[in-house]
Amino acid sequence: MPLHIRLGLAVVLLCSGTVSPAAPKGDEALIQLLQTKQCRQCQLADVNLVHAQLQDADLEGAKLQRANLSQVRLDGANLRGADLSYTSLHGASLRGANLQGSRLVGTDLREVDLTGAVLDPNALEQAHWGGAVGLQATTQSYAALHNAGVTAAESDRWSDAEELFGLAILKQPESAESWVARGISREQLGKRPLAIQDFNYASQLYAKNGANEAAEQLTIAALSLQDKPNNQPSGNGAGSAVLNGLLSTSQALLPMAMKLFLPAL
Repeated sequence: MPLHIRLGLAVVLLCSGTVSPAAPKGDEALIQLLQTKQCRQCQLADVNLVHAQLQDADLEGAKLQRANLSQVRLDGANLRGADLSYTSLHGASLRGANLQGSRLVGTDLREVDLTGAVLDPNALEQAHWGGAVGLQATTQSYAALHNAGVTAAESDRWSDAEELFGLAILKQPESAESWVARGISREQLGKRPLAIQDFNYASQLYAKNGANEAAEQLTIAALSLQDKPNNQPSGNGAGSAVLNGLLSTSQALLPMAMKLFLPAL
């Protein structure tokens, strides 16, 4: 086929969409992204964009493996189908971002704001998301949420633990362990009435499943909290005995609550 015919055919195919232009990569892709915030399918692996302002950027299908996007503003960004494997988004803001179909294997999402972000169910199973805010129960399995709560509790991060166990409960309301764990977290935070409610409900769940000993133990724990005086222990024998009794009750419940679950296959 003559050269001029082949060239003409190539132009026709390109215009008709049969042949797609090569995706931008390297410096060309980076310049295009920073200037236009439009860079679909861009090849941006290993790029450094720390603190970049990329609100509403269109990065659908972009290849961002191992990129450093720490502290980046990606609010409202389109990241559908993007490859974010082993990418650092530590401390970034992804409020309202669309992450459907994105690859999040080994992705660092610690301290990230995911408020209103759209993710696939269980999308964060292979990512690191400790301290992330705006999490939804649908983005992780029950096991991942409960286990993250256990990790937070073991580090005395009781506020984080309370939130994570609460999300686990939303995911799987009949799991008594998470109710117990949240009750312990609330006790540690001084939220006594809420802790009592959690222990009592967990007791009902255990009784329903025939675990009468565990149910009785939780009922006793709830009664112990009800009997706790409102004022702080004065340091005398009586006050110390009450405090030690409550700590013993809480410690006795820990093996029941701090159970780690294997992720669902």
